[in-house]
Amino acid sequence: MGKPTGFMEYKRELPPDRSPLERINDWNEFHLHLPEEAQRTQGARCMDCGIPFCHTGLLLNGMASGCPINNLIPEWNDLIYRGRWKDAIARLLKTNNFPEFTGRVCPAPCEGSCTVGINDPQVTIKNNECTIIDRAFKEGWIVPNPPKKRTGKKVAVVGSGPSGLACADQLNKAGHLVTVFERADRIGGLLMYGIPNMKLDKGIVQRRVDLMKAEGINFLTNTEVGVNYPGDKLLKDFDAVVLCGGATNPRDLPVEGRKCNGVHFAMEFLRANTKSLLDSKLEDGNYISAKDKNVIIIGGGDTGTDCVATSIRHGCKNVVQFEIMPEPPKERQPSNPWPEWPKVLKVDYGQEEAIALYGKDPREYCITTKKMVSDDNGNVKEVHTVKVEWKKDDSGRFIPVEISGTEKVWAADLVLLAMGFLGPEETVLNSIGVEKDQRSNAKAEYGKFETNIKGVFTAGDMRRGQSLVVWAINEGRGAARECDKFLMGSTMLP
Repeated sequence: MGKPTGFMEYKRELPPDRSPLERINDWNEFHLHLPEEAQRTQGARCMDCGIPFCHTGLLLNGMASGCPINNLIPEWNDLIYRGRWKDAIARLLKTNNFPEFTGRVCPAPCEGSCTVGINDPQVTIKNNECTIIDRAFKEGWIVPNPPKKRTGKKVAVVGSGPSGLACADQLNKAGHLVTVFERADRIGGLLMYGIPNMKLDKGIVQRRVDLMKAEGINFLTNTEVGVNYPGDKLLKDFDAVVLCGGATNPRDLPVEGRKCNGVHFAMEFLRANTKSLLDSKLEDGNYISAKDKNVIIIGGGDTGTDCVATSIRHGCKNVVQFEIMPEPPKERQPSNPWPEWPKVLKVDYGQEEAIALYGKDPREYCITTKKMVSDDNGNVKEVHTVKVEWKKDDSGRFIPVEISGTEKVWAADLVLLAMGFLGPEETVLNSIGVEKDQRSNAKAEYGKFETNIKGVFTAGDMRRGQSLVVWAINEGRGAARECDKFLMGSTMLP
């Protein structure tokens, strides 16, 4: 490294976010950038540790440790420090098709396994990555680069989320004629309609899509395989198919009163909001409004946080977020050692905004919903809950046990279910005849990605279940490699 003692001399510094009370009045991104010199200093904190766990991409205790796409992090950190930004972007793009996405929405398992993080705040890897790609676009270094030679092979990629886009990008680089099928009216899948604008501006997604179009990829919107495009036609029209749909089948909450008006899945709420925002800046009214409502969000993950932030921007009266799990500790516990993903308390942007607006964190821990109650018109008006504690059952598994006397009734005008996803919808898989595993995902071995049908591959959430954007990119790249090998007999794709 250019600055071997940088990790001892400099402290971790992130750019300030826009203030919560300012940003809740718009739908713009809330992250800012550091000045160049300060960013170069952050690159200097990478310590040339010899065995950089940050880019290993291992699974430890079921959690990602290090970068799943094996970003060459120490190398481009050093290039940042040296001010060699053009070399840094070249090195970053060797492993990551879309650093402008991961640099904004990835939870950064790389930072969780950073060696500096053993006893000091870790290197600002995620922010460094985002700065590299944003500078590259600003300087005009990112331009269309279509393949110089075409193979004549036609490949269909079904789904335009991060795995589908990564797969399409790689197959196009190999010279194949790629068509991406998307059932929505805009390309991007989860990136477009699953992540709110303030976390990932849709202009950034569209910028990448336009670049891919200029490189020769064909995108078909409003086209759902198995609905308005037959599965057998797909197999007939293309030399290979890669299924990259999402795990979009939401987990429901089967309690009394679930069918009350005003109870929605989180993705219904988020998708409709983003579409209306893009279509008309919310002027068409085609979204589920939280304005002047008591909002209950059931689920403590990232999707729940996005619902908190969106509800606040609508002008909700109050917002509460239920989490059945205990509150995480503020620091790593002995049972969660480095380089595992640190299971510690995180105050995300939505919680920051709620604290600034209402004076308290919206999350309630160790709580479960017993029933919902409607008014005379069938509209939800109450959510009944009880506190739980986690105890071991006879087989040694931890289960939630209700605590008598902790029952509570919450006023509710809007209830959003953000409890994760069970797997992919079956339409595409059934229309082609793809075999499913025990969890209802498309069945295919990781690393091979081929289904029970020759020439049909699958990747991303459709194969592995709900996961991170960075894992989706990993799988999209892997499936592209195997597809290229199938078509050509060998492959040069990484």
